[in-house]
Amino acid sequence: MQDLVRYQHHDGIAALTMDDGKANVMSVAMLQALNAAFDRAQADQAVVVLAGRERVFSGGFDLAVFSRGADELVAMLEAGARLTERLLSFPRPIVTACTGHAIAMGAFLLLSTDMRIGVDHGARFQLNEVQVGLTMPRFAIEVCRQRLSPVCLSQAVATAVTYSPQQAVAAGFLDEVVPVEALTDAVRARAEGLAKLHTAAFAATKLRLRRQALAALRAAIDEDVAEWAALGRGRA
Repeated sequence: MQDLVRYQHHDGIAALTMDDGKANVMSVAMLQALNAAFDRAQADQAVVVLAGRERVFSGGFDLAVFSRGADELVAMLEAGARLTERLLSFPRPIVTACTGHAIAMGAFLLLSTDMRIGVDHGARFQLNEVQVGLTMPRFAIEVCRQRLSPVCLSQAVATAVTYSPQQAVAAGFLDEVVPVEALTDAVRARAEGLAKLHTAAFAATKLRLRRQALAALRAAIDEDVAEWAALGRGRA
């Protein structure tokens, strides 16, 4: 079976590439594969480059799970929430190569990394939960709050506005955009620069910088998990 996340390590940089052959949905299997890849990167003490497949970073949670068993749904939602916390507190820099669309949970991953570089056309960025009839999870709001601009936060979260790559930079989804053919080189250059930072100083500063955001996120996850568990019992 195809690996959902490919792992390559070279010269202190770990490249994690998500590819399920379709929309890179955040299924339980994909989330487990991502955590395993981040375990390897942490053991290697590597700067991480997180990428999607061509034309898509991630289409978000696997919506098919919402119509299946409650246990799988709760496991998927909780795994996604806890992965955002892990990325926001990860001790080494994470550079995202946003190869295309970043929707819902895909955008939450993007917002949880340190440096985000996208392609300059052919991608859309959207938090579409309310559009498809879902109440935005508390953890997701906190992830968005710590990175999106105040002007765009309410629009993005509550009204499912769609952003182009250039608009995504202004909103806070991305740090910069480059031509498609320049993405690999741009991301590699950023990762090599970040690899020169003092490891301990970076890790401590990152936690200090995000202390309040992480505290709010952890509290939100606790509330979400309790609510999901109750809903799961109600569906059982």
